[in-house]
Amino acid sequence: MSYLDYNATAPIRPEALAAVLEAMQSVGNASSMHQPGRQAAHRVEVARRQLADLLGCSPGEIIFTSGATEANNLALRAAFTAGNPLVTSPVEHPAVLETARAVTAESPEDLVLLAVGTDGLVDLGGLDQVFAARRGGVVSLMAANNETGVLTDLRVAAKAAREVGSLVHTDATQIVGRLPVDVAELDVDLLSLSAHKFGGPQGVGALYVRRGSPLPHRPLLVGGGQERGWRAGTLNVAGIIGMGAAADAARHGLREEAERIAALRDRLENLVTGALPGCRINGRRDQRLPGVTSITFPGVPADAVLAAMPDVAVSEGSACASGAPTPSHVLLAMGLSREDADSTIRFSLGYATTNADIEHAAHAVKRAATQVRAALAEAHGPR
Repeated sequence: MSYLDYNATAPIRPEALAAVLEAMQSVGNASSMHQPGRQAAHRVEVARRQLADLLGCSPGEIIFTSGATEANNLALRAAFTAGNPLVTSPVEHPAVLETARAVTAESPEDLVLLAVGTDGLVDLGGLDQVFAARRGGVVSLMAANNETGVLTDLRVAAKAAREVGSLVHTDATQIVGRLPVDVAELDVDLLSLSAHKFGGPQGVGALYVRRGSPLPHRPLLVGGGQERGWRAGTLNVAGIIGMGAAADAARHGLREEAERIAALRDRLENLVTGALPGCRINGRRDQRLPGVTSITFPGVPADAVLAAMPDVAVSEGSACASGAPTPSHVLLAMGLSREDADSTIRFSLGYATTNADIEHAAHAVKRAATQVRAALAEAHGPR
């Protein structure tokens, strides 16, 4: 099996697995005052520091959540106030798009979607038009697209937002642990992430909240007041500790690892496009994550190709939208036809990907796509 679906979830890192197993063998509620509780609380704070080091922020600016979906919900519900614009894009993850639609349900005119080019880049110039008429509000743009890997220049968005007093949120789920991230350099107020995208356990994530940002407390979960009142509930001690270990492991040698993975991705693209003339790579190729490529195989349904190569783990698009009856909203927003969107496969590489994985996957894709094309030609040929 060649596993090339890191954007859906990465294999858990050995350091994170060891940390989780060790934590699960201990007892202690991090809110308890006795010794086991204080020990659990200490380990949670160590993990908070490890994650803060990965983001370039203070540990006190980290709020632990169940993942990026919860963090996105918490961020937008805190940042948005009816009567102010909520600016985002049509290529965001559903966790942002659906939350944005929910919070603006009673004032749909507040929701503004920026245009997207055929290269997958969000038209940040559209912010000037929005802010020429309206001030304040919140801008929410993903740092890296989960289907194409295309990067957004958040510093440009933040500069425009700051001039009119708008808050800035980014869903950084796909970029954290894969490229260097410095929240001060990005100049964002809020940043969402999930541990399992960079080799931590599933079911745990975080929201960065910039100290001093004018945000009201609007928690999704109320109760005991954990996480400074932002997120009530007993902390997932083992998950948080595992996330901290994964963050620490990802931080070391991050740039070198990104270069290695980018070279493997380029190798995969060259092998696939060389073997299957006519296939196309989607998105801006010089402004994307190192381990992501979205390839369209015209006239060849992606689900059929996936079924014909069970020894390669890849995706038709976002795992969170799997089973949806409609094709990728990201690819449609970029101008692809429904047929081409349905003929597109996303390959996403990560820290454990090897050259052998690439060679095996490229051969399997060629074989599967050729088989599907032949079967379709026979089915539609003369009777």
